[in-house]
Amino acid sequence: MDWRDHGILLTARRHGETSAIIDVFTEQHGRHAGVVRGGTSRKIAPILQPGAQLDVSWRARLEEHLGAFQVEPLRSRAAAAFSSRLSLAGLNSVTSLLAYCLPEREPHPDLYRKTEPLMDLLGQEEIWPLAYLNWELALLEEMGFGLDLSSCAVTGATDGLVYVSPKSGRAVSLEGAGDWADRLLPLPACMRGEGPAPDTEILEGLKTTGFFLEQKLASSLGNHPLPGARGQLIDRLTRRL
Repeated sequence: MDWRDHGILLTARRHGETSAIIDVFTEQHGRHAGVVRGGTSRKIAPILQPGAQLDVSWRARLEEHLGAFQVEPLRSRAAAAFSSRLSLAGLNSVTSLLAYCLPEREPHPDLYRKTEPLMDLLGQEEIWPLAYLNWELALLEEMGFGLDLSSCAVTGATDGLVYVSPKSGRAVSLEGAGDWADRLLPLPACMRGEGPAPDTEILEGLKTTGFFLEQKLASSLGNHPLPGARGQLIDRLTRRL
């Protein structure tokens, strides 16, 4: 069995004396693990950094085997990731969430095509946080917990949408919220594709996506806690205020 694809390195860990086991999110083959022979060498180890864009060839005698990767670097994102603590926290959040929630060897090409451009924006701190928030919305959609922000769940109105129902994941207008407003989640304008998306709105949006990541996604995965890297990203955004 063998195939070739390109993807984003999520994790790498030492295996034996000279090898490494890597986890790569590929476009056509999903999240896939394999051994890289000589992965701890001076030549290969610098390539195997989380977030790196790789050309990978996988081979195994049987499909169910772990298999081995041959890797070639396409581009490194290390310089962008280490340009600031916010960028590094962002990279860690994306790679950690993907490793956390994606079933192994299950293709998710739509999510992949939204993830690669996000990773290429690392270091562009004025636009990256909004792109990341939109990516979390896409992740929820891909995992089956997408939000419907098109109209009010109560009145059907498409204007004045300022809340999200924690039960249904649908938008709610100020009028429709009534006395239930304090029990609803925020729906900042930037989540509807409106306005300049200041950090205060990004954090409000991440509060809402975080609720569904914790209450819906994590619950479906056996209630394992979300990766701490996401909380570290939110902490960095909060400090930037």
